[in-house]
Amino acid sequence: MIAGKVVYDFTIPARAPWSHRVKKGQTLRIIDVEGNQAVDFLVYSAADPSERYSSCETVVAQKNIFLDTGTTLYSNEGNPLMTITADTCGRHDTSGGACSCESNTLRYGHHTKHQHACVENFLFALSEHGLGKRDMVSNINWFMNVPVEADGALGIVDGISAPGKYLDLKAEMDVIAVISNCPQINNPCNGFNPTPARVIISSEG
Repeated sequence: MIAGKVVYDFTIPARAPWSHRVKKGQTLRIIDVEGNQAVDFLVYSAADPSERYSSCETVVAQKNIFLDTGTTLYSNEGNPLMTITADTCGRHDTSGGACSCESNTLRYGHHTKHQHACVENFLFALSEHGLGKRDMVSNINWFMNVPVEADGALGIVDGISAPGKYLDLKAEMDVIAVISNCPQINNPCNGFNPTPARVIISSEG
């Protein structure tokens, strides 16, 4: 159930980019429609996009590498951008980064070079706001299961999300939210089958 008034509701097609402004106090809900779909995410201050999400500031502030209810997403200037106010999945990653044509080639072979990837989605969405490659930073992967072993090794394994799982992000300032609905088909982050994601923006009252 959505609290407040719904002001925006859109289903992002599989593999597609998306961006939208979210005003301070509004809540962005991201829904894993069919389950096991990674949703790559960046967020910028709408007033000054040179202030943007910082994975290191966020991890240091909460003393945990995983994101969950109560986590605040901090900017490179140490300011709160958004806060997770609800989360029915419970496992999200901010270490694994975004797939690219180049990383696909390194990880999975030259034959994957042509495949669409999250970096390309981000660049397309950022261009709509006058931003480019220099404005990309380490991102969040909502619903993506990236366990960290005792020796520090990272893995990309089957997700623990399911159809209809969601999280709510409350904007702590006016922000630009950017999504790549991950097109990756070479590892289990999308169950080898990219699917749609739904985004809903609501206002209090």
